[in-house]
Amino acid sequence: MAFTVTKDSLIGDILDYDGTTAECFLEAGMHCLGCPAARGESIEQACEVHGIDVNELIEALNKHLA
Repeated sequence: MAFTVTKDSLIGDILDYDGTTAECFLEAGMHCLGCPAARGESIEQACEVHGIDVNELIEALNKHLA
C-alpha cells in the first residue's frame, strides 16, 4: 500500500516512511527537520509556521514517493 501525504500527515511519519523525502522539505525551505518538535507537527502546521504553500509541498512529496 502506497503512502499518501495529506495536510494531516506528520513530518516524522513521512520521514520514517522514506528518509529521502527530507530533500523535498529542505527544497521548500523547511530546515528544522532535526528538531524533535518538528517531527510531531502536521504538514499543514509546519507550512503555516514557515510560510510555505502546503499544497505545493504535498504535491512535491507525493510526486517524490510515487
